[in-house]
Amino acid sequence: MSARGTGAERRPGKLTYAVLALFALGSLFPLVWTAVAASRDNTRLAQTPPPFWFGSNLWGNLSVAWHEANMGTALLNTTVVAGSVAAGTVLFSTLAGFAFAKLRFRGRGPLLLLVIGTMMVPPQLSVVPLYMLIARLQWTDHLQAVVLPTLVSAFGVFFMRQYLMEALPGELIEAARVDGAGALRLVWHVVFPAARPAMAVLGMLTFVMAWNDFFWPVIALTQQGSPTVQVALTGLGRGFIPDQSVIMAGALLGTLPLLLVFVLFGRQIVGGIMQGAVKG
Repeated sequence: MSARGTGAERRPGKLTYAVLALFALGSLFPLVWTAVAASRDNTRLAQTPPPFWFGSNLWGNLSVAWHEANMGTALLNTTVVAGSVAAGTVLFSTLAGFAFAKLRFRGRGPLLLLVIGTMMVPPQLSVVPLYMLIARLQWTDHLQAVVLPTLVSAFGVFFMRQYLMEALPGELIEAARVDGAGALRLVWHVVFPAARPAMAVLGMLTFVMAWNDFFWPVIALTQQGSPTVQVALTGLGRGFIPDQSVIMAGALLGTLPLLLVFVLFGRQIVGGIMQGAVKG
């Protein structure tokens, strides 16, 4: 019987690799252009056609952006904020997702609909009451003002609920309870191991979203106090004519940590996704 008849694995052809390479180049172009623009001066960037290769001003522009935006403090603050938000979202979303997926309690359906319904509310509607709350708590220009309101998300709860519905058999929970496992032991030894692939994906997505968040941090924080990277970048290149090369250098500095995180943990995250995709 032929390989096609037996359902044997078929290798991708050259056209597949060419299409993938084309999409990869298209995805890398914004990052490469940012680096090219950061290595030029403002005069050259204003010319037509724009430059398409690196210049000699990269390190100078990076140094100006680093000191002008206080980028060291901003990177540290953003790491704390993004890490705290990602950890909190993964923890609370996993617990809530497990409750909605496997526990039986009164009002579970309406409560789940209420959680999902909050995803349809524009975040702009909550800005005024949220700012009034943090002002009364005297949290303005403090990192907890951007961490605590985002420690859990409706998307995270729904995502973990959908995953645990399929990945966590009810028989496994019953077996753990028969063995005398309490709630804490059940979550630690049964729920968390089963949810690990989805937790890795949710953590990575949440970390990137928290790192790139601009709307709420620019309202709650200031450049002189405890800025995140996105808030610090708003003070770059100021003047009658904004210095685009310095702005691009600052954007490059703010992007490099995300690339480093993906290089270090990308294999584990992809492995978690593949592990979660395997059934049986």
